Amino acid sequence: MSGSLSADSWDLHRRAERDRQRHNDKVKEAIRRNLGDVISQQDIITSENGKIIKIPIRGLELPRIRFDNDERDRVGQGSGGSKPGDVLGRAGQPGQGAGKQAGQEPGVDFYEAELTLEELTELVFQDLGLPNLEDRGVKQVPSDYVDFNSIARKGVASNLDRKRTLMEAYRRNAREGKPGWQVRKEDMRYRSWEIVTEPQRNAVIIAMRDVSGSMGEFEAYISRAFYFWMLRFLRKKYTSAEIVFITCHTEAREVDEHSFFSLGDSGGTKMSEAYKLAMQVIEQRFNPREWNIYPFLFTDGYNWGDQECVDLVKKMAEFCNQIGYGEIANEPSSHSDSYAPLGQAYEEAFGDNPRICLVKIRDKTEVWAALKKFFNKEKVLQTL
Repeated sequence: MSGSLSADSWDLHRRAERDRQRHNDKVKEAIRRNLGDVISQQDIITSENGKIIKIPIRGLELPRIRFDNDERDRVGQGSGGSKPGDVLGRAGQPGQGAGKQAGQEPGVDFYEAELTLEELTELVFQDLGLPNLEDRGVKQVPSDYVDFNSIARKGVASNLDRKRTLMEAYRRNAREGKPGWQVRKEDMRYRSWEIVTEPQRNAVIIAMRDVSGSMGEFEAYISRAFYFWMLRFLRKKYTSAEIVFITCHTEAREVDEHSFFSLGDSGGTKMSEAYKLAMQVIEQRFNPREWNIYPFLFTDGYNWGDQECVDLVKKMAEFCNQIGYGEIANEPSSHSDSYAPLGQAYEEAFGDNPRICLVKIRDKTEVWAALKKFFNKEKVLQTL
């Protein structure tokens, strides 16, 4: 069987691929500029894996045809005899007649992009990572990285290696005394791939959530939203990471993932119990010499016994890579930069301690800013 590789069809394919890639790059860039709004949408957070989600993207211009269905009399050309300054016609004045009135402000066009939750996750966390990772322990795990590192005689058309195929055709034709590059089936060469196994450092993330009665609907939604994206981030980029879930009011307990996200809010607030349980879990299961440790707590900042929390965090800072504290503020009086009592106690006790990372979330769009601050992989502690 013989075949040929048409330069024209190949170039057309490449141009179409370049156009498609250019459009996709524009869509991705538009999404990146609006990540705060995108990732805070509740329908995205509650969507299932593999489900197509629609994301409105403003500011992305696309060519389109507009049809004017206005029934007023219009003509395609003038009747002649007009001069500059002549009034050719007037539309109805505001207030005359019935129906909707025309606005004067320009509209904002938007385009709806369709992505799966996995595609959005990859886009969101492309530049984020766990900070201050050390070689405290390593696991060999399959990576998501696919390496086209070999050549095969069989494969799918999309993996055809054009250059190697042409070289094989040249060699065969030369051996047969027929100079040229007519391609036969036996000349076809395809790129072959394999999933690369790569080492990943041991890491455990301890997710602590305030479920006391002071956590209202907004506070509960924000804490769930942050942890939802944190889990997707960890499972995408750190497949070997362990995750521990702890809920706390006046008592703390370790729960499974479903209970962590679904438990309601009731009771008093004593976050020191969450830190005590976290330290017990670390002592029993995660030796700091072998594990990178990242505890996170989300609360509204109103707590019984702030000093006890400060003392426990000081002890944890001696062996944890980073300790995260997220404070959620929904009261109008708390929409300033100042923290609630627990956050203020941390500020006074730790100052600029690089192992303690504090954030305050006053609006759902600030979840993205909190993720970027917590998972700044460029951060390096001088003391490590």
